[in-house]
Amino acid sequence: MIALSDYLILGAVLFALSVAGIFLNRKNVIILMMAIELMLLAVNINFIAFSHFLGDLNGQVFVFFILTVAAAEAAIGLAILVVLFRARRTINVAELDTLKG
Repeated sequence: MIALSDYLILGAVLFALSVAGIFLNRKNVIILMMAIELMLLAVNINFIAFSHFLGDLNGQVFVFFILTVAAAEAAIGLAILVVLFRARRTINVAELDTLKG
């Protein structure tokens, strides 16, 4: 049987990888968005692990809400990214910081 600590270690490793991905790659917006999604999935693993080991379904239901919001966020983020790419012909973060309305 897999212990709770194994799930928590897996969640911590995924969370640390996503934080490293955010800090090490500051050039590509797509990779930054993928790192943020990985961070959300690491938190979801912890919610499901605690929910399973405590015998309560509230954590698993909460994960469904988080996944729904994350999917909407990813769709809106990619739509904004497509509009920015069409306007500027780049997805480099350094060149996107001079946005003016």
